[in-house]
Amino acid sequence: MNLSKSIKVLSAVIATAVLAAPSAVAAVSLTGAGATFPAPIIEACKAGYNKDTGNTLTYGLGGSGAGRSASDKQTGIVNFSDTPHLAAREGVIHIPVVAAPIAVMYNIGNKKPLYLSPATVAGIFGGTITKWNDPKIVADNNRAVQEVIYKLNKKGVVKKNKAGAPKVLRTVTRNIRYTLPSQSIKVIYRSDSSGTQGNFTAALNGAAPEVWTKAGNNAFASTFPGNLNDKANLGRITGASGSAAVAAAAAKTRYSITFAEASYAKDNGLAIASIKNEAGNWQAPTSGGVSAFLGSAKIADNGIVTFDYKSKDPGAYLFGITSYALIDTKQKDAETAKAVRDLLTYLLDPKCVQTDPKIEFTTITGALRDINLKLIAKIGN
Repeated sequence: MNLSKSIKVLSAVIATAVLAAPSAVAAVSLTGAGATFPAPIIEACKAGYNKDTGNTLTYGLGGSGAGRSASDKQTGIVNFSDTPHLAAREGVIHIPVVAAPIAVMYNIGNKKPLYLSPATVAGIFGGTITKWNDPKIVADNNRAVQEVIYKLNKKGVVKKNKAGAPKVLRTVTRNIRYTLPSQSIKVIYRSDSSGTQGNFTAALNGAAPEVWTKAGNNAFASTFPGNLNDKANLGRITGASGSAAVAAAAAKTRYSITFAEASYAKDNGLAIASIKNEAGNWQAPTSGGVSAFLGSAKIADNGIVTFDYKSKDPGAYLFGITSYALIDTKQKDAETAKAVRDLLTYLLDPKCVQTDPKIEFTTITGALRDINLKLIAKIGN
């Protein structure tokens, strides 16, 4: 056999061996469960993650309580909770990789935006404001209001400066007049153990402690400032399990109000309220407003975020939250550890948020991003 023919035969043998051999790095199938709040961004980004890495993610819901339980029982690899899991197993870390607004959403027969102060929101959900034409709601919605508008790129994502703060386009002033119906307000809360609810009620207590007198809690009955079983509340204040369920219930119930991540309002045809902040502006639940709000937060080295509900930032949206991935630093093998690191890094990447800007998740930047990356690096190391 001449040299040329030998080389051809050898090349064919090598090619056959390569095709027959298994991939050097097999695809990893990640699983997880928990908070419904981050579900929209997880669903929007998991295809891109799969395209970039070949790995997949299957994420079940159930609420933050389910995410903490799954973490405790080690029944999932990437579980989420919107509030810290202070009783987590040793080695489990909190990684706040996603952030978005909790929207106050309602069904009163039109899409005209309401303007509500934190004290008014606290009164509505706390049972002391029971009619849509209550003087406090009327006062909030018959006045001049001012709002900060943020710059967006061509994809509809908020632009940020080098420090990670959202860029302001302009500040607008509107004179609003709203005739409100003389109808009973039907409040819908989360009946499950909900981190979204824990954050929402913590914000009410932080921004309007004179009305929402109890500390925030994932369980509505534990944080409700009055008597939830009072005769006046029975049938008027009701619960549903999960963000999708409360939004769907509100869509079916005229004169109702609830809260969930903003995209659930859009999916269910509900109107969304703008909320007054400490600077006196009335901000809609946007990614820019959440970025401004996060700029006043304190971030511990363990990833747990403490929010400032008295932030003076003129564009802050007070019901902004982060959701924590509860991750065990010890994974079963190096491939799984890398797949988890890649997933969480992908969720932090601007291209993830740009996949679907209308759901109003914000790209995490600045000090919070730096801490996220340090925590991610601990997985498997």
